Amino acid sequence: MAALTLLTGENPPTSIFACNDLQALGVYQAAREVGARIPQDLSVVGFDDLPVAALVDPPLTTVHQPLAEMAVAATELALALGRGEAPARVGIELATTLTVRASTAPPSRDSGAVAPG
Repeated sequence: MAALTLLTGENPPTSIFACNDLQALGVYQAAREVGARIPQDLSVVGFDDLPVAALVDPPLTTVHQPLAEMAVAATELALALGRGEAPARVGIELATTLTVRASTAPPSRDSGAVAPG
């Protein structure tokens, strides 16, 4: 696991931004294995804002994706293509927001999450 490698390295990070919430939960597991406390020793941020993000301990700070809006846009595009219509636009930008919960804090005075070894 990449998080375990990072946390047991010579200069462990004080924060990890995971590509998605499920990977962030893997970081939680690695942190427990090495005795790092979230957020005191290690801040963790995910991406997706899955319902489980609010239920873990501590609740996960994550980037919220507008999944309903994404589904509507994809459905409209699929229906238009099914009718043989050219797409109105090639790309669609939908805003994301940061949902701040309890998994982040300023770094401690220590330079890393845990001591190697």
